[in-house]
Amino acid sequence: MATNNRLGHEKISKLLFALAIPSIIAQLVNILYNIVDRIYIGQMTDGTSAMAALSVALPILTFITAFTQLVGIGGAPLCAIKLGEQRKDKAEEIMTNSFVLLIVAGILLTIVVLIWQEPLLLLFGANEETLSQAISYISIYALGTIFVQITLGMNAYINTQGFAKTGMCTVVIGAIFNIVLDPIFIFWLDMGVAGAALATIISQGVSAVWVLIFLFGKKSTIKIRKQYLKPNWHICLSIMALGISPFVQTATESLLQISFNNQLLIYGGTMAVATMAILMSLWQFITLPLQGLCQGAQPIMSYNYGAKNYTRVRNTFKLVMKVCLGFAFIASGTVMLFSEFFVSIFSSDAQTIVFSSWALRVFLIGSGMFGAQIACQQSFMALGQAKVSVWMAITRKIILLIPLIYIFPYLLGGSSLATSIAGPIASMVHDGSRVFAVLFAEPVSDILAAIITTFMFIRFYKKELKQPDQIIED
Repeated sequence: MATNNRLGHEKISKLLFALAIPSIIAQLVNILYNIVDRIYIGQMTDGTSAMAALSVALPILTFITAFTQLVGIGGAPLCAIKLGEQRKDKAEEIMTNSFVLLIVAGILLTIVVLIWQEPLLLLFGANEETLSQAISYISIYALGTIFVQITLGMNAYINTQGFAKTGMCTVVIGAIFNIVLDPIFIFWLDMGVAGAALATIISQGVSAVWVLIFLFGKKSTIKIRKQYLKPNWHICLSIMALGISPFVQTATESLLQISFNNQLLIYGGTMAVATMAILMSLWQFITLPLQGLCQGAQPIMSYNYGAKNYTRVRNTFKLVMKVCLGFAFIASGTVMLFSEFFVSIFSSDAQTIVFSSWALRVFLIGSGMFGAQIACQQSFMALGQAKVSVWMAITRKIILLIPLIYIFPYLLGGSSLATSIAGPIASMVHDGSRVFAVLFAEPVSDILAAIITTFMFIRFYKKELKQPDQIIED
């Protein structure tokens, strides 16, 4: 059966997991891809300061990734909707325009990072102890920016066609190369953090070649076409209008990392900044598999929304919501219960392990509710609801979390409750109660954002998805 027929007719539970499992595996491998540098760096003789250096470089890496989502995740649902409408030519035009945008973004970002890397790193929380290592890492990583854009941005167009296993291989291939090359460059060639960056860009380059071979090859349902290489600005704006939500969501992650780094540097010092890299790594353990599930659901929801088969859209969403909530609660509970074990993967320093284990339990208190947040957020994306999706992305981080990171130390810092909770780490940092207040902003924001986003999606669901089916046949 053709891929498009599968999206429109195959049993939803079977189809969802057939598409989602490779995406989930890809995201789990992507966790290794993202954190393997941190694992090796944490085992260096100066692991804590090196980890802190990587932490202040992470906002730049995150911002680079945001552009892959602006174009890739922005265009992929539009592409799937056009396939559902049986307009293959428009789907190819959307994909080709995305390819051009990603190339341009890659070149511009490389130039910006190489020119302004030092002032950016200082702004993001670097100090005398971490600046030189952060520059060593980011100056090499920037050279592979165009590989990141192609790999992550165009892989979305492989997944949206229903080729989830091929999309999974994109990530797996890069991860394998990264895992093999990291110890060679970091330890054997004694390159330290610079070696970690070099291993990463080589791995991304290999993945980029894999993506392009597939999209230019015979197996791809749609192709990158020469006649569409000249950008159609109406299509480009449509791609970015939908992609602005995941872009904002990821770009604000960069602002979030900056906010955490700056506040933790003030109240907790270098060790607290290093801990944030560990917390963000373990946060990915919870969120990336959820993104994989939603990526598996996206072609089903987008295609059937375009085909006006609303029953399948509703049933897909209900299943996604149940699985996202279940996984988020189980995964976050497991990480909190065995926090010392998970933290010890990234650090061999006893003091850092004790501090980070405590911080992790505070940080993840509300993360189970993130399952509802991402299920509704990504469903808005899959259904082409750009404006609502943008506001939901802004709400959690810009309206709630980032302000609370700065407000809570004044509201809660020094209180008897905060001081009591900070007791186990009080002697390790300058002001333990305010470190707690900074970290506690995360669970409060997670819970409030999940409630707001779920309420908004319920309204949309009742208004738009309760319509009778008007199926457009293949």
